[in-house]
Amino acid sequence: MTYTVDLFAIFIFLGVVQAGFLSLFFFSKENRKIEANVYEGMMVLSMAGCTFEIFLCYTGYILKCLWLVDFSEPLAFIIGPAFYLMVISLIYGKTDKTRYYHFIIPVLWFLIQIPFFVQADNIKFNAWIGAYHPPGLRDRETNATFFTLPDHSRFILVHLVTYTALGLVATIRAFQKRKEPFWRTRQVTLKKLRFHVVQIVVVIFLFVLVKILNRGDTGDHLFAAYISIPIYLISFHVIRQSGFFKQPSLLDQQKYKTSSITPEQQQQLLARLKEMMSTSKPYLRPDFSLPDLANQLHVTIHQLSQVINEGLGKSFFEMTAQYRVEEAQRVLKEQSHIKIEEIAEQVGYNSKSAFNTSFKKITGKTPSEWRNQ
Repeated sequence: MTYTVDLFAIFIFLGVVQAGFLSLFFFSKENRKIEANVYEGMMVLSMAGCTFEIFLCYTGYILKCLWLVDFSEPLAFIIGPAFYLMVISLIYGKTDKTRYYHFIIPVLWFLIQIPFFVQADNIKFNAWIGAYHPPGLRDRETNATFFTLPDHSRFILVHLVTYTALGLVATIRAFQKRKEPFWRTRQVTLKKLRFHVVQIVVVIFLFVLVKILNRGDTGDHLFAAYISIPIYLISFHVIRQSGFFKQPSLLDQQKYKTSSITPEQQQQLLARLKEMMSTSKPYLRPDFSLPDLANQLHVTIHQLSQVINEGLGKSFFEMTAQYRVEEAQRVLKEQSHIKIEEIAEQVGYNSKSAFNTSFKKITGKTPSEWRNQ
């Protein structure tokens, strides 16, 4: 037997390893407290299992472990529900008790597969050779089998398309509710939703295209290689959001040496802060204050101040001014008929002079100059 080890095989294998490593972060003790992380970890791990089987079958190394033939089929039925529940968690913060029902099909499919799993290796060899090397030379002595699985590709496709559609509808509604443009949103969570929706739609498209153009499973390595790309992108996003490259100096650390907040907790609090500032926009209230914001986030004033100073590199007042000015820029652009005094009041300023001062400090221009440019 000659094994196939080419660039496709290497790329797929590295993607599998990266996905397995990445899932450790999603399922870590701190991160799994957020439901969306758990579902994203399930999705990534299921994708890793599916691509790993494709890697084994494509390279021929499946001959070393024939008991793994078709082991990933139940995992393929987890990708859709995990994606949908991740979307719901990102939008609403959590899912309801009906979430368990979404995983009935993967469990049932696993039960259906048990009679196949217990068969001899030569039966599984025939299943592999028939799918990856059609017409393939089967083992003539064991060409017949007492149990055959239905064509799983169509079931997987229908299942995945259904959940993708549900996730897409929920995502579009989230964009519409917040009046954000789909391709130009600046909201972090909406960007994440858009990324996952686009990637899973592309995966479905490639899955259909590959199945149309290739007999059996001979083209599976093509979309398996593509699946590795979103995994790398997710890894890049996780690293970029990490505080590893934002370590404070010893002088800065001295300021918060008595703080009880861990780096992981700091990153989570920073994400919650950005989410609240983008969605609820509490800074639009004239009485917006650090104690009030800390109370809404259920943390101490000291912890919140530390996160703002270290995570954003700004003071609370600088952060507030930045958000207010950005909101004012949006209003100036979209509602040119509104007076500057009214806009100042809308974004939380009690006086036009204070608004003008903050606006010019951040943009280099007065509100009137920025509007007329």
